[in-house]
Amino acid sequence: MRKIAIYGKGGIGKSTTTSNLSAALAEMGYKVMQVGCDPKADSTKTVMGGQRIPTVLEQLRLKGDELALSDIVFTGYGGVLCVESGGPTPGIGCAGRGIISAFEKLEELNAFGVYKPDIVIYDVLGDVVCGGFAMPIREGYAREVFIVSSGEMMSLYAANNIAQAIRNFGKRGYARLGGLVLNAKNIENEQEIVSRAAAEIGTEIIQYVPRSPDIQAAEAKGKTVFEGLENSHMHEVYRNLASRVLELSRDIPAEQAVS
Repeated sequence: MRKIAIYGKGGIGKSTTTSNLSAALAEMGYKVMQVGCDPKADSTKTVMGGQRIPTVLEQLRLKGDELALSDIVFTGYGGVLCVESGGPTPGIGCAGRGIISAFEKLEELNAFGVYKPDIVIYDVLGDVVCGGFAMPIREGYAREVFIVSSGEMMSLYAANNIAQAIRNFGKRGYARLGGLVLNAKNIENEQEIVSRAAAEIGTEIIQYVPRSPDIQAAEAKGKTVFEGLENSHMHEVYRNLASRVLELSRDIPAEQAVS
């Protein structure tokens, strides 16, 4: 099983990238589980055809000890298994704690052992100051981390912070940085800017994702580009990203995986 995390600043296109990556991997024949780790609980929406799924925290509050995997794991496009951790009521409670609770419940219910995915992808908000959001890289859940960024200053600042956290946790044998995904915003000299930033944090751009109206058109239908647009040129972009992720990630025996 390969376990990866996709991090990035809020609004950078992280969930769009993750969902299209999941769809691309599914079309390549892999069994994928996508775990949304954002209180907004919208990571898997386009994989689920525009449908919002119940979150782990919602179902925990509703069903308590009676909670079953079927209450929190849903099958989307291409057989992608979708999970949303969810979060507390706005203004009440800690969003990071919600992620921790969701992970603990997935482990308690042996989700990975039951579904046996080939690849698990955690879609994580890039706030690594909070322990909950850092959990995928510090508790051994993810082996590789890929950061979605653009040439905007704040997204690069977030990428640098995330990379620093990965270096700190990497000293303990946890996740390692696989590279940057450049989700273009059509900024002047954007590729050069991000390439230079990547070099400064000790990594590289593994895929350039051009700004395309196809992405918005597919999302307006509540779908990934693979399901929503049959002949989109973006298919090849996300297939290339999937190939690079597979190349850079490690497959580990199931008995060594956190369940």
